[in-house]
Amino acid sequence: MKKLVATAMAGILAVTMAACGASEESTGETNTSDKVLTMGTSADYFPFEYIDTAKGDEIVGFDVAIAKEVTKNLGYDLKIEDMEFGSLLGALSSGRVDFVMAGMTPTDERKKNADFTDIYFESKNLVMTKDKAITADDELKGKKVGVQLGSIQEALAKDRYKDSEAVSLNKIPEIIQELNTGRIDALIIEDAVAVKYMDQDESLKTYEIKEDGPTGSAVAFKKGDKMRDEFNAELKKMIDNGDIDKLAEEWFQKEAK
Repeated sequence: MKKLVATAMAGILAVTMAACGASEESTGETNTSDKVLTMGTSADYFPFEYIDTAKGDEIVGFDVAIAKEVTKNLGYDLKIEDMEFGSLLGALSSGRVDFVMAGMTPTDERKKNADFTDIYFESKNLVMTKDKAITADDELKGKKVGVQLGSIQEALAKDRYKDSEAVSLNKIPEIIQELNTGRIDALIIEDAVAVKYMDQDESLKTYEIKEDGPTGSAVAFKKGDKMRDEFNAELKKMIDNGDIDKLAEEWFQKEAK
């Protein structure tokens, strides 16, 4: 009897071991769906990143399209965390997100807290007013100038227009609303973002701010993160083969939903 039990147990053990071996063999290769990179962004910056209301709460845009392509080529799935622009680099430093892509310019101050890729899209900053056009910096003296909190436009307003009052708000639509209601006199906005609002309202006027230094977008990574170089290499491929230009043409012609 003991022999029969022992034989039966041996058979069960053999089957169990075989099953375990098959399971281990089937999971021996890395499943790319288990490899995820989390992108931090502020989804209020059409057409770079915004919520497509026609698709529920899906975050889409120029930056998102680029991020999806790069992460796919690197063998990762993409997860997106939406937050206020001013908290993005803090989330990066704390490890809440793996990289930041939000139309962010790599200023010297930001480089103290993050490592950036090369600029993948160049842009310009504009002063926007309603009805009455402002065409020179000295016309902003004593004016209230709206900017996004934590943005390069906020730093620009405080450094360049010291005789004006910088009014910092979290979201671009909030700043546009403040301009429309007359609570601010002007705002500073990136040219690609300004197009949407100017198409919707002919009373909006702009002029270009002449600047030195970088005025484009780059991807931010935590200090010392080697993924920055891998991401940068993929971005360079997309720039060289024209994919970035194609995506820009596609997304910058879209209308907000």
